[in-house]
Amino acid sequence: MRIRHLFIGVGLAAFTIAVILLGRNLRQYSVADIAQSVAAIPAETLLLGVGLTVASYTVLAGFDLLAVRYAGARLPWRAVALASFVSMSIGHNIGLAGFGSGALRYRFYAGWGIRPGDVIKIILFCGLTVALGLVALAGLVSLLQPSLAARFTGASRTMTTLAGAACLAVPLLYLAIAGFRRRPVRVGRIYAAVPSLPLALAQLAVATANYALVAGLLYVLLAPETGASYAAVVSVYVLATVAAIASQVPGGLGVLEAVVIALVPDANVVAALIVFRALYFLVPLTIGGGIFLVRELSPGRPGTALWAARRWQRERRSRA
Repeated sequence: MRIRHLFIGVGLAAFTIAVILLGRNLRQYSVADIAQSVAAIPAETLLLGVGLTVASYTVLAGFDLLAVRYAGARLPWRAVALASFVSMSIGHNIGLAGFGSGALRYRFYAGWGIRPGDVIKIILFCGLTVALGLVALAGLVSLLQPSLAARFTGASRTMTTLAGAACLAVPLLYLAIAGFRRRPVRVGRIYAAVPSLPLALAQLAVATANYALVAGLLYVLLAPETGASYAAVVSVYVLATVAAIASQVPGGLGVLEAVVIALVPDANVVAALIVFRALYFLVPLTIGGGIFLVRELSPGRPGTALWAARRWQRERRSRA
């Protein structure tokens, strides 16, 4: 029960932080700045960007669908997609996003009757999926774009190539373990079964696809101004994501912009970056946060904040 209360509290705190960050993000860009940036992007590019954003969040739902299957739970796919979208749209905008989105996932899945141990498995599986995708793409970037990676990290091309090979070895090792290990892995007090090889392959596929789609969104916005190739933009995005995770700046705010400007200093990329952040971070946060708020303020829905507060009031009156 204590861990349930902890995750509920963290989930509500994550939402509160996300709302504050939304206000700060919007203050950073005036309405005129956003309108001017959007007007500077061709309509067909904006439509493609919206499509790539929707595709990315759809793939993110695949993280949860695979995780629920791994945990042996049964839920309608619409419910899983809802939990994924709200958790990730808010979690993307928070520092320590894995913990924030994990707490929100706990709020949803535990409220739907999934056992706490199985919810933890879902959270860990989703976190591992994110890590696998990032490590796999970081390895590809280091091998395919060694000069760019060396320029960003300050290491030699030989070191970045070796680091890329090591990164690619991680998902390969994971797949090997999934193919041959049958005993469960212990994580604290929880014993987690090793995913089957088909499930691990699907996990790696959706993880890589998600980063490829987000990089694609950045590419279609940057390419007209920079002339950069898709491979170069993928490299920039992966390096920026690694830097954002290392810094734990909420939503990577300012980190992505700094990395892109540093790596393509001669191009006018401000408008593209503003639109990218609006499409992938601010709009989903507004929608996901609104859904979460409506659910939490629903008095008839068991497990919500308002429902819990009214139940506590009734119990207090009955004891009196």
